[in-house]
Amino acid sequence: MTGPTATLLVSCPDQRGLVAKIANFIYSNGGNILHADHHTDLEAGVFLTRIEWQLEDFNLPREVISPAFQAIATPLGAHWQLHFSDTVPRLAIWVTRQDHCLLDLLWRQRAGELKAEVPLIISNHTDLRPVAEQFGIDYHHIPITKETKAEQEARELALLQEYNIDLVVLAKYMQVLSSDFVAKFSQVINIHHSFLPAFAGANPYHRAHERGVKIIGATAHYVTADLDEGPIIEQDVARVSHRDAVSDLIRKGKDLERVVLARAVRLHLQNRVLVYGNRTVVFA
Repeated sequence: MTGPTATLLVSCPDQRGLVAKIANFIYSNGGNILHADHHTDLEAGVFLTRIEWQLEDFNLPREVISPAFQAIATPLGAHWQLHFSDTVPRLAIWVTRQDHCLLDLLWRQRAGELKAEVPLIISNHTDLRPVAEQFGIDYHHIPITKETKAEQEARELALLQEYNIDLVVLAKYMQVLSSDFVAKFSQVINIHHSFLPAFAGANPYHRAHERGVKIIGATAHYVTADLDEGPIIEQDVARVSHRDAVSDLIRKGKDLERVVLARAVRLHLQNRVLVYGNRTVVFA
């Protein structure tokens, strides 16, 4: 495929003729559809779709596409997003002391697996500053205490605005974001070291070992005001046995965390995730 593309993500109440109306908007303006994925949640009565088309020979200039589609979306009661493939998102990666997810994301970004820029790393500790320096990324140390949380989150929000950040990735950032922060910046992906909803919160590997589980997992999800309750993007599991100590669970879990977080970030960057309620549809 050559040339830039446009992608529409749409969710709306289910009704007749939705696929035809959206596809006809593209066809009538000279667009060539490359991918079209649809899903209807019959219980919720919600229709969701992802449509990608070539911009070459498309009759509408980019700045006109949104207002033109809004005229169709409004009577449908639709929520929608428009993305262009040649727009490169800007990521901020937040960390504490563990480096495995950070290094994995940076290696994948440098290898071209993740189409994004990473201009900013934020941490509540200084341990990983050498990694940022190695990759030539600005590193901001912002320690957090209960007393300074509101003030420091204001600093973090200011940095996100200064660096024009589109997505925050919590790559083992061991702090809980406040509801006020999430209300002001909602595009945040977190990696949790368990197969949610099991073992939410702290020390899941220790709790899993105590319960004698046979499977451990990792979960990447969008962050909401409720701890570890956000819409799930990606998950995976690995088998463990009675022979595994907590250290073995942690080692195996770190492998899962790296892969699951990278998959989730890639899906988000490719505009393949649609959130509705507290659920997602992933057009993989």
